[in-house]
Amino acid sequence: MSSATPSQYSVAVRALCEFTAKRGDLDLRFTPAPSAQEGIEGHAQVTARRGANYQREVKLEGMHGELQVKGRADGFDPQNLQIEEIKTYRGELSDMPANHRQLHWAQAKVYGHLLCQQLKLTQIKVALIYFQVDTQKETVLVEPHSAQELEEFFQQLCEQFLAWAKQEMAHRQRRDAAFKEMRFPHPNFRTGQRELSEAIYKASNRACSLLAQAPTGIGKTIGSLFPMLKASAEHKLNKVFFLAAKTSGRQLALHAIQTLQEQLPPTSLRSLELVSKANACEFPENACHGDSCPLAKGFYDRLPAARLAAAAAPLLDQNQLRALALAHQVCPYYLSTEMAKWCDVIVGDYNYYFDLNAMLYGLTLSESWKIGVLVDEAHNMVSRARDMYSAQLSQRAFKAVRKLAPSVLKKSLDRVNRQWNQFDKTADETHLAQNNYAVLPELPDKFIQALTTLCADIGGYFADNPTLVSPDLQQFYFDTLLFTRLAESFGDHSIVDLSRTHSDTTLCLRNIVPAPFLKPRWAASHSSTLFSATLSPWNYFADLLGMPDQTAWIDVASPFSADQLAVNVVDTISTRYTERQHSLAPIAELIAGQYQQQPGNYLAFFSSFEYMDQVANVIQQRFPSITLWPQTRRMDEDARRQFLANFTNHSQGIGFAVLGGAFAEGIDLPGARLIGAFIATLGLPQINPINEQIKQRMQQLFGAGYDYTYLYPGIQKVVQAAGRVIRTTNDRGVIYLIDDRFGQAQIQQLMPTWWELGKK
Repeated sequence: MSSATPSQYSVAVRALCEFTAKRGDLDLRFTPAPSAQEGIEGHAQVTARRGANYQREVKLEGMHGELQVKGRADGFDPQNLQIEEIKTYRGELSDMPANHRQLHWAQAKVYGHLLCQQLKLTQIKVALIYFQVDTQKETVLVEPHSAQELEEFFQQLCEQFLAWAKQEMAHRQRRDAAFKEMRFPHPNFRTGQRELSEAIYKASNRACSLLAQAPTGIGKTIGSLFPMLKASAEHKLNKVFFLAAKTSGRQLALHAIQTLQEQLPPTSLRSLELVSKANACEFPENACHGDSCPLAKGFYDRLPAARLAAAAAPLLDQNQLRALALAHQVCPYYLSTEMAKWCDVIVGDYNYYFDLNAMLYGLTLSESWKIGVLVDEAHNMVSRARDMYSAQLSQRAFKAVRKLAPSVLKKSLDRVNRQWNQFDKTADETHLAQNNYAVLPELPDKFIQALTTLCADIGGYFADNPTLVSPDLQQFYFDTLLFTRLAESFGDHSIVDLSRTHSDTTLCLRNIVPAPFLKPRWAASHSSTLFSATLSPWNYFADLLGMPDQTAWIDVASPFSADQLAVNVVDTISTRYTERQHSLAPIAELIAGQYQQQPGNYLAFFSSFEYMDQVANVIQQRFPSITLWPQTRRMDEDARRQFLANFTNHSQGIGFAVLGGAFAEGIDLPGARLIGAFIATLGLPQINPINEQIKQRMQQLFGAGYDYTYLYPGIQKVVQAAGRVIRTTNDRGVIYLIDDRFGQAQIQQLMPTWWELGKK
């Protein structure tokens, strides 16, 4: 929903009906629905059965006071004067919740009114067409209505919504006025912070994207939010999305928003933190429907009061939203998804806008929002996006499902099994038998067809047996749906490979270049800014993330000077795998020598836990007086907090951590809390069959196989880890880069320009 003009409010038909016509329980019992592609095909099949004069996708709009209502009706039969709303489904139509049917009728009747108004009709037939995608059966429900009846219904819905719309228009005017008057919340910009802010504002002014490399410690979070909020008023943005890779990034954004709000009039800025359903669920042991969860019972009846209260709260972080939801006895998670429609700034993980089923991306399209996107710590985007657009299937999991699945699925499961065995055998005859890894020359089409049939059969079984949903079968169904969906868009951006362990064989559709999937996301945004301390070389990120051609690039000057940080290149030690045993004692001596010369808090980074433990053991044996704080495998949030709590202004010790892990980026230890770091690795990804395949594809597509696969990702980790040391203009520290390759000119050219590299 968006403001059309200062005195008009525009709302889509579906959004109007969802706001006013939904009643009763939240009911999310697992009922397999048609995929988006199946829905499109179902609509096409229904409309193809109509006569030659049948009109498809009829664009309609109308006014009620200040409210502009618009949308597209699925179809209109002018010969029978019948407007049709088409819905695809699986299972039995009788199992559809009553409030879903009520919503469908409301949409159809609103379209009926708008068409009567447009064509000056006195009466019309309003039809719901339910199309069962598996049986291809149509169920047609028809209600005749006079134009007057439909007008009264339309006016009733609009009147219910209009009070809210007027409130939203008033909020938008207050918000934009406040943003125009808003000043930077600190007496002065830090060095580089103004440059970043101005670049973001100019990018919004030009409606283009921006890659911004900006050093750690300049205040990128508030330096990006401030100009984007100013742009919201000047460039008529509906929403700003601040997307973070980690919880720490979200917390920094929420703190920056609170700082900005201190100078704004109350309730002029609404902000929301999105968290996962697993973290927001109040009764995780209960199913999401009114018969099981008390917060789902009557959810839509209590939602209006909860929504009104939430709209008056300036900052809906996880705790505030939970308290408000429980006060109104509604589900916190689904209240947050509702409030995403009404808040000005939304803070969440990357996946809320970028993955295949991203909620914020879907809302942006359906509501025609004009948005600004801020992507924090954007050097993570390549690996995160690759994961979003990859899928894998385990043969062990498939066999387990096959044993337990109901007999009605036996035929389609057997077909999948035969196809799996066939390409498994083919791979065995090539590389798999020797290397336990093989890239298939092409997508196994017959296997994909068998999977697609199996998905349809499992979906039909679940629809017919909603109380017999096996968790293992359901998980396999989700995994298979994702795999088949990604297979539809398979291209040179991905590979399909087979890998084998002693107990399992895994088929993976592995994304290498996320660009084709991300391009529509950038296109849907008015302006997107990706910022990080390590975004060079810019062409690496532009190529892999599919940045628009007009994307701007800025390398923000550092506020730090070379005399703050002594960067020592130790190129007399090799950390290559074959030479690690020889490196243990020299690295231990180096670390201990620096610590004894200047006691304080340090971090030492290594390429693996094994390597880290080996060096730590040598130090403990030879220098038992030095306090060590080792990172352990699979640390949870509490364990991470305890690890960081060791670093105080008065403590002395050495934290041992893995490069690229939880403590190599996104942590802030200013002043005496951290005075130095040792980086005993070049950070290069492991050489293995998968990475070698990625290198080949990068060479084919960009002519830079080794750099794009190994060198650039490795050096980014090094610079991120080194960035933990100097956090403010008052900090002083030391860095040791330990590996003979750090002495190479090509490597040193990728280091921050303000560093002065010296040999040790």
